[in-house]
Amino acid sequence: MLQVIGLTSAPRRELPPAVNDLTFEAGPGQVTALLGAAGSGKTTALRLMLELEPGRGVTYFRGRPLHRIANPAREVGALLGDVPGHPARTAVGQLRMLCAAAGAPAARAVEMLEFVGLAGLGDQRLGTLSVGMDRRLGLASALLGDPHTLLLDEPAKGLSPLEYNWLFGVLRSHAARGGAVLYTTSDAKEAARTADRVVTIDRGRLMADQEAAEFARTRLRPRVAVRTPHAARLGVLVSREARAAQQSVEVVAEGGSRLSVYGSDCARIGETAFRHGILIHGLADEIGDTGPAPGPEAPPQPARAEAGTGAAAEAGTRAEGATRAAAEAGTGARWPASCAGAPATERAPLPSPLPLRPARSPVHALRYEVRRLLGTRSTFLVVTAVLAASVALSAFLAHTGSTPLPSVLAAWPDILPLPPAAFGAGLLGALAFGDEYRYPALAAARGTVPRRLGLLLAKLTVSAAAALLLALLAVAADAEALRLLYGPDLMHVPEKWPSMAASWGGLTVGCAWAGLLGAGVFRATAPGVAAVLAVPVVVTPVAQQVIVAPSARSVAGLPARLREVAWLEWPYEVDRWMVAAMRLVAEPVGTALALSLCALLCAYLLTGLRRKAHW
Repeated sequence: MLQVIGLTSAPRRELPPAVNDLTFEAGPGQVTALLGAAGSGKTTALRLMLELEPGRGVTYFRGRPLHRIANPAREVGALLGDVPGHPARTAVGQLRMLCAAAGAPAARAVEMLEFVGLAGLGDQRLGTLSVGMDRRLGLASALLGDPHTLLLDEPAKGLSPLEYNWLFGVLRSHAARGGAVLYTTSDAKEAARTADRVVTIDRGRLMADQEAAEFARTRLRPRVAVRTPHAARLGVLVSREARAAQQSVEVVAEGGSRLSVYGSDCARIGETAFRHGILIHGLADEIGDTGPAPGPEAPPQPARAEAGTGAAAEAGTRAEGATRAAAEAGTGARWPASCAGAPATERAPLPSPLPLRPARSPVHALRYEVRRLLGTRSTFLVVTAVLAASVALSAFLAHTGSTPLPSVLAAWPDILPLPPAAFGAGLLGALAFGDEYRYPALAAARGTVPRRLGLLLAKLTVSAAAALLLALLAVAADAEALRLLYGPDLMHVPEKWPSMAASWGGLTVGCAWAGLLGAGVFRATAPGVAAVLAVPVVVTPVAQQVIVAPSARSVAGLPARLREVAWLEWPYEVDRWMVAAMRLVAEPVGTALALSLCALLCAYLLTGLRRKAHW
């Protein structure tokens, strides 16, 4: 059961709200259409239900608001516009990444691709998909977690008749299983034909909430659609006979060889054409909208024919088969069996349901983050660019001979605020949250990006591991390049290599975390990169002034004093590691990184708490 109570969007400046006190229900086992013209607030209403926009009111999914649901992907499946994924990510990679967020096994990604007819296109990039493929992949994403409720925004927009029929067959099957389906449309005929209940809104307000039969009776009127090469002549004859019989019949020329006749039926039109020897190519009972006609973007609607010539039916079957063959040949996609010309009300078989188990979302946060990191080429491009720049700078510094060996191996000249490896780690960290907000794959889970502690910890862990690996690769590549260029005499192991390695690793990890938290606070990649650069440019000089300033107190002997007040005894070896850590933090860059990370982490947590309190 989907219950919408008093939804009202937050207006900007003095503009009226796009959605104003909207209240209705979408029951289980039903397909509900949210009908309205363009600009009536349909999309805004869906975004308010998913808590993607600020506003008032509440939406209950089986008695619970979205932010109170532990695993939203198992409760709500949403499709708003195109598939919200990185254009460079593959179709199967996108679904596998979402499987980790939904707590579904990775094998379900292949199962869903086969279900929507994209089994042969799993390696195709999202940016190259056609409209029909994108819609099918979006429906696969929405059904991935086996949700109870489906929220779809204009799902049939731009689809061919075959895809149109298959789509609504899937929605009908989901409702027959006990789920609730809510989709938006601007076509009243589509709503009457495919929905069980029609909710009509205008300028964000509820206008009507009706059963589909009542809606068709009050909003639509029957008509006879005629296709004939003698449309003008037949129209004159039908009008003349109607006047002679004193019947109210309206004939509307639709252009070319099509007529729409209101107030009559197929039998009377067929008899008139037969008596006057007029050839009929098509004759069908349809329903017509009494309101404004749908725009040019409305998909072609299959007529529910009750009468017609055998030649016309056979020609239509051949044309449909040719269209299907052309589509398969042009795209390489295999159509699902339920898409082969089935009527819109025919049910399509759904994949097997997932086993029920309590879990939080993302369930497999580490798996999700690893797939997100390695699923696009940007990660490998950043690593390649960092290694190339590091090797070039290291060779140049070694050639001048005035730079200490640790700085040469780190490729860190004095004129640069950060070495390439540290900056690359910060960029990867910024992309960890920046891509989430630019391509919100987790939009239906909780806001644009769910503020789950598990997701944050997973991003911190994976970004730290990536930073350490990048730091190790950079040093190894620099050392090997120097050995090839200048021989083995230049290379020797420094005496204090453990502390240098710890300082190098701490710098790269700190930059990665600064970029990640900066992008998470400001919801974009660029602020994350700015947060990384602000550490050496702005924060480090301030920290250096504080550290070099004369002081009257010292923290020397802190480990021994901690041992006195601690409940547990630890080995004396720990004291040495504590002193080494204190020396690292006492460095200007270490102090600046520590202060920046604390500030960014507090800001991230505060913005998350503020958002939860707002909802």
